[in-house]
Amino acid sequence: MKSVLITGGAGSFGKAFTKRILEDQSTRRVVIYSRGEHLQEDMQREIQDPRLRYFIGDVRDKDRLEMAMRNVDTVIHAAALKIVPVAEYNPTECVATNVTGTENVVRAALRTGVRRAILLSTDKAVNPINLYGATKLAAEKIFVAANNLAAGDCAFSVVRYGNVVGSRGSVIPLFIKCAEAKQPFPITDPLMTRFWITMDQAIDLVVATHWKMEGGEIVIPRIPSMKVVDLARAIDASLPHNVVGIRPGEKVHECLLTADEARTTTNEGNCFVIHRDKKAEGKYVQEGFVYESDTNDQWLTVDQLRMMI
Repeated sequence: MKSVLITGGAGSFGKAFTKRILEDQSTRRVVIYSRGEHLQEDMQREIQDPRLRYFIGDVRDKDRLEMAMRNVDTVIHAAALKIVPVAEYNPTECVATNVTGTENVVRAALRTGVRRAILLSTDKAVNPINLYGATKLAAEKIFVAANNLAAGDCAFSVVRYGNVVGSRGSVIPLFIKCAEAKQPFPITDPLMTRFWITMDQAIDLVVATHWKMEGGEIVIPRIPSMKVVDLARAIDASLPHNVVGIRPGEKVHECLLTADEARTTTNEGNCFVIHRDKKAEGKYVQEGFVYESDTNDQWLTVDQLRMMI
């Protein structure tokens, strides 16, 4: 990656991803594109490198996006409204950022000669029951379909993964506050499971996808599941659990790959790749295969979760 633009670049992923690619001396320029000036200011203090450029801008602003993408060869689209209850209460704002904003990113990339663009997606885009998931499903479709417009000039692909350990919005900070105050952990459902990925694993996935992508793929990492009650025990096993009920739009278990998607999915060992059709070479998963957090064959123990935290 020589010249990279990251939408939502001052967020948890953007900051960690920037640190990683700046370790490569061939990286010539990294453009941080986001609308939060305070987060950008904090990031400038933390990461001081002459190759960094900061643009205040919103993905809803296609003209500003085009200006920021000049002479950029890779775009990582991480910007999104992500909090499920906020999206449910503010649906038009969520659609404007996650759907229209993604379309603006695609158009700007096509107009400015970007060579590769990767969308960060989520397990909530699979069989969505909340607006956030529905908008991320739409964003995935927009990115995959963009390859029809690019005519080979730009490749658009998607990475789809689960909850990121330690990211903003993670339940870990909430649980730690409860432990410090010696208060019961608020558990939505004792049976709840989630896919769990570290920030380093998420970055590795994006970097690997960047070098291997041809355009149109949805790349899904093979990652472990965890039980939310085990996460609480890993933080403080002595505290009780207060079952508060599932929030609107929340699932008990998450899914990263459906049986319908399995028809065009290859197993690449450390990841699954959903192709636009079944012409791609590789070992295809068995018909009817699903990849869900409750039936996963990899699980994190309480001790492993404690080490990650």
